[in-house]
Amino acid sequence: MTTNTPIASLRIATPETYDTEALQRLDSAHYLHPFTDHAALRERGARVIVRGEGVYLWDSEGNKIIDGMAGLWCVNAGYGRASIADAVHAQLLQLPFYNSFFNTTNVPAVTLAALLARLAPSQFQHVFFTSSGSEANDTIVRMVRRYWQLAGKPERELIISRRNAYHGSTMAGASLGGMAGMHAQGGLPIPGIVHIGQPNYAEGGRGMSEAEFGLLAAGWLEEKILEAGPDKVAAFIGEPVQGAGGVVIPPATYWPEIQRICDKYDILLVSDEVICGFGRLGTWFGCELMGFQPDLIAFAKGVTSGYVPLGGVLVGGRVAHTLIEQGGDFNHGFTYSGHPAACAAALENLRIIDTERLVERVALETGPHLKACFAALVSHPLVGHAETCGLTAGLNLVRRKGASAHDCEAFPATHAVGMLCRKHMFDNGVIMRAVGDRMIVAPPLSITKVEIDEMVERIGYCLDLTLEEVVRRGWMD
Repeated sequence: MTTNTPIASLRIATPETYDTEALQRLDSAHYLHPFTDHAALRERGARVIVRGEGVYLWDSEGNKIIDGMAGLWCVNAGYGRASIADAVHAQLLQLPFYNSFFNTTNVPAVTLAALLARLAPSQFQHVFFTSSGSEANDTIVRMVRRYWQLAGKPERELIISRRNAYHGSTMAGASLGGMAGMHAQGGLPIPGIVHIGQPNYAEGGRGMSEAEFGLLAAGWLEEKILEAGPDKVAAFIGEPVQGAGGVVIPPATYWPEIQRICDKYDILLVSDEVICGFGRLGTWFGCELMGFQPDLIAFAKGVTSGYVPLGGVLVGGRVAHTLIEQGGDFNHGFTYSGHPAACAAALENLRIIDTERLVERVALETGPHLKACFAALVSHPLVGHAETCGLTAGLNLVRRKGASAHDCEAFPATHAVGMLCRKHMFDNGVIMRAVGDRMIVAPPLSITKVEIDEMVERIGYCLDLTLEEVVRRGWMD
């Protein structure tokens, strides 16, 4: 496309005018995607998604796909919810935007803040709005350090996180996260953020029970606190279940021990619920399932089911009281904090989740069904072990199965078997994400047991295709 193409001619394609190759050329020429090797993408061309309904997507070639990842962990209520679109449309007509600076507010933001205070654990009565989970975690860094300044302990700046955690891709968010590939680009992490090991029992728990390993992994926090000096540590942040790290589900002993350690050293506890919040684990917030009481909660994704960008921080009483009563101006915020259209989308989305009892369905019906289905997949020759929590699940592809998860032999990383498997999934109508050789799903909370069966049947078929390919390549015994 030339630079003098009239703007009026640049229209969104309609179902009658999809030209996949033309769209792919435009994409390659102009659109830089997140977390993408753009040279490789240019060779194969992007898949063009054009429609969604329920748990299904359609691409520009007419292929119907089960979305096993709910977009990107976010389309909790499923696609095609006309009432969310109607709520946004009505708000756009009435007040499409106004900022929350200069002593100003708007009705959807106020209403949503009050609703979130009712849904959240009782210590949360205040909300700071952002547009994403990354912005929420940036806000938490600023808020934690401001809190300790006001508390008369400005030296408490250090924030402890975990390796293989994901907390966003901004400078602060990526620093909080423990992804080595992200830290290798851009001089990360920024000062004042350090990391401990993750509570991955399959990776590090050989010779121990899960309960023993949970206490050991939590103990790494206390070791880091003592190494840094308790008077220097401001907060610990973690996802109740690590999502992008591969659905790492901690032992039941882990989070209560983390709570005990944070209480012992008077350290703020932060729960990153960008993935786990709003029903993903079968409770409104993951900290409720895991048994801990954080001071701050980061949220995004499921609050609007991804229909409109929105994120925020739930601020517990300890921090909120200090900021409000002692703080003066908190010099932080965003143009779109409390965006009225985004808040309108969230209000309708949360109404759907509540009235359709999607959280309860995950806890009592669909979550247990997914667990049983993934347990059955362990019989496949490629699957070393599988685990689930609510509507998140992961399974490991292995070269040789063992008596336990600790005894399995992995494929060499250079084989990239997970990516081979992911391609078979995409080519056969199901989206399943690869984290190394760990394959994960997190479908919409609206998924039914019948649709879970369909998804798992397709997964099984694609595992068969992957097995055939690795055998053909001589990678199996």
